[in-house]
Amino acid sequence: MLIYLRLLRESFNFAVNALRNNKLRTFLSLLGVTIGIFSIIAVLAAVDSLQREIKGSLSSLDNSTIIVMRFNFGPSDIPRWKREQFPDVSYDEYQYLEKNLTDVDAIDYSLNVGRETIKFEEKTVSQVEIGAVTHNYYDIEELQLAQGRFFNESESVSGTHVIILGHEIAQNLFGESDPLQKQIRMYGQRFTVIGVLKKEGAGLFGGSKDTAVFLPVNVLRRIYGDNNKSAVSQIIIKPDEGVDNAEFIALLTQKLRNYRALKPDEVSNFFVNQLQGFADLIDNITGQLNFMGLIISGFSLLVGGFGIANIMFVSVKERTNLIGIQKSLGAKNRFILFQFLFEAVILAIIGGLIGLFLVWIVSLLASQFTGDFEFVLSPWNMFIGTMVSAIIGLISGIIPAIAASKLDPVEAIRTGM
Repeated sequence: MLIYLRLLRESFNFAVNALRNNKLRTFLSLLGVTIGIFSIIAVLAAVDSLQREIKGSLSSLDNSTIIVMRFNFGPSDIPRWKREQFPDVSYDEYQYLEKNLTDVDAIDYSLNVGRETIKFEEKTVSQVEIGAVTHNYYDIEELQLAQGRFFNESESVSGTHVIILGHEIAQNLFGESDPLQKQIRMYGQRFTVIGVLKKEGAGLFGGSKDTAVFLPVNVLRRIYGDNNKSAVSQIIIKPDEGVDNAEFIALLTQKLRNYRALKPDEVSNFFVNQLQGFADLIDNITGQLNFMGLIISGFSLLVGGFGIANIMFVSVKERTNLIGIQKSLGAKNRFILFQFLFEAVILAIIGGLIGLFLVWIVSLLASQFTGDFEFVLSPWNMFIGTMVSAIIGLISGIIPAIAASKLDPVEAIRTGM
């Protein structure tokens, strides 16, 4: 074991000497490995960061969560013209499912009505995202409150004029003062503030609850009515834990079809979207991005491998006399083989570490310029970069190492003189 540690130390010294004595040649040869590792790890880190951000924005919702609406998340076999004729899900359907659907942890009816302007005394905030929901939305989204409370079932059903503010909205309207029980104006009506959400930060696509407000859906139903196409409705259902989702969706679909009196040969004029399917779609897309990035980066690594091989062939030639002396003193072929293999691996790892360092610098800069989006270089990606570098060095150095180990000691000493 000690001999191999000594061998590793000598190989490291040879690699450092190669860097010191032939700076330009070694730099150009390692450049391919550096660029290759930089490309691979940059792609992996970017895709991982993107995937983490997307899933983080969905983390408040369980993957089993189901959204029933007239739109679908993914592709559909139903023609677009036919899908556009589908009716919105109604509040009556929500109430029917709430009473007749089993194995439900929580069920919510929401209206997407776009953005609105909110006023408090002389202060105004425009383009505020309106969340018109029922009381169960709090449990489905697992909202976090910094102050106050969410509205209850009684307030939800009666359409009481109460409102919960996002962190940024509360800051813009009230600053450091307490917003609870204050009245704001919206839709020409007054709403009492009963809660403020904790700060969430901007999402990947700009959406955030910090710039949103939540109020009972029945308030908006009175304003917009139930047949207004500018207000998109949806029913959000969170099944009980451990429920077979396929069976649950089949039962849900059948109950809603029966409620809408659809015939067996008619297609369902609604879509049952599951977040798990959306998460799988994200995984599929990021997997393809990773694969494409690896293919492109592979060409840089190929060039880097040739560079390492070139260094090692030159190193073998320059140290032919030394190899002959080592073998004449009893060094075995495998000792010479491992010596050059270790040297090739160490050179490749040095190039890879430079590439990782560049990715780390880029990740810091990217995080600074992309606001709340965090570009992360994970320990796993660093491990992958180091291992890929070592493998490139091993593959590139194997032929020069074999050539060095097979040299005849007498011819090697004579050639090197």
